[in-house]
Amino acid sequence: MMSHRQGIIARRFSKRLHMSNKRSNGKFFIGIAVAVMVPLFCYLVVNEMSKGKVNVPHYYNAERVDNSKAKPDTIYHQVADLVLTNQLGQKVSLNNDLKGKMLVIDFFFTTCTSTCPQLTKNMWMLQTSFKKDNRKEISLDTTVQFISITVNPEHDSFPVLRAYADRYGANHDHWWFLTGDKKTIYDYARNELHLPVGPGDGGAEDFIHSDKFVLLDKDRYVRGYYDGLNAKEANQCTEDVVMLNMEWKHGKQ
Repeated sequence: MMSHRQGIIARRFSKRLHMSNKRSNGKFFIGIAVAVMVPLFCYLVVNEMSKGKVNVPHYYNAERVDNSKAKPDTIYHQVADLVLTNQLGQKVSLNNDLKGKMLVIDFFFTTCTSTCPQLTKNMWMLQTSFKKDNRKEISLDTTVQFISITVNPEHDSFPVLRAYADRYGANHDHWWFLTGDKKTIYDYARNELHLPVGPGDGGAEDFIHSDKFVLLDKDRYVRGYYDGLNAKEANQCTEDVVMLNMEWKHGKQ
């Protein structure tokens, strides 16, 4: 017959076992949720788009209103090309070499010890989100390119960028770290992407430091600005990429 002390021990063991099973079940269901989240989100977007109900990311940076038609049409800024050198030492064109791909762009410098490490980690998270998976109906690794542009090109040569990219596990095919002429880079940030970094001429005393991710669609219109230090907003960027990809495919049908 079980003693009083043995009964207490048995009850405690049963309680701990029950709690352990609950934790294990919780982890299992979280894993299942993560595994189905992106395909489910894609399915929901496709389903709702077929009904014309989905609000896709809007356009930014209106330039003028075209009144030549019966219904006035807002004309938005279309981002010009940028030619720089990537971490592999290759001259690359964002609009020509990456034609047909969306871009997620940020600005950093390799010696930064404040915000840039977290910014780069969150960009790595985006890269990881879009790894190719042949089991999925929609594979986005050939749809989006990640672009990190140095704001300190005098120091950040392409070998320096290569070492930095390797440190953060960058896929060199799908995530470019770019360097080049400072004035060209600063003009692109201010006048093409319209980042709120204040006035400047790209000279020796000029310096910009932005924590934004900028999303460009395949036609090079700005479709999103995100706090690159905020994981929730970085996740919103991934969802917007999916939605824009669905918008593009839906428009081609």
